[in-house]
Amino acid sequence: MSRGFTKEDDAQTPPIIPPRAALPPGTPNYVTPAGLALLRAELATLEAERAQAEANHDNDTDRTHRLSLYNGRLAQLLERIGSAKVVDPTGQPPKEVRFGATVALCTLSGGKVGFERKFTIVGVDEADVALGKVAFVAPIARAVQGAKLRQRVPLKLGPQEEIVEVTAIQYPNA
Repeated sequence: MSRGFTKEDDAQTPPIIPPRAALPPGTPNYVTPAGLALLRAELATLEAERAQAEANHDNDTDRTHRLSLYNGRLAQLLERIGSAKVVDPTGQPPKEVRFGATVALCTLSGGKVGFERKFTIVGVDEADVALGKVAFVAPIARAVQGAKLRQRVPLKLGPQEEIVEVTAIQYPNA
């Protein structure tokens, strides 16, 4: 192919590395033991993918770009693993909502009365709303942390405030 059809700038364009889940400045990076295991599994996968990219010499420009992307993602992940503070949920007070708790709430007023929600409070990297895992920095998690069983808590998740009752608190292996 003629050099007229290639962009000189393509080789110098730095890759855009997607950021990891947000962790507010000054906030400790709490993780559950399962969350740390997930981070380590992600590290092993990324290292394997980077090794494959290093071995592939089909297109050196593409290879360099992919390696830059992998190196950036690995740097972010290693920083997150290095800052991880493991909190074992089995050591939490069983009758109080803390990190690692699976919490059930029932709406008493303000929203859909009788509406029930259940979620587990986890680290930012292991949060997955579809799986019922909410980051400890999320508004709903912050609102209920420290609450005890049957305690009523104000919950503001948008323009309206509702009152919810903590109907269940459960920790793994507890």
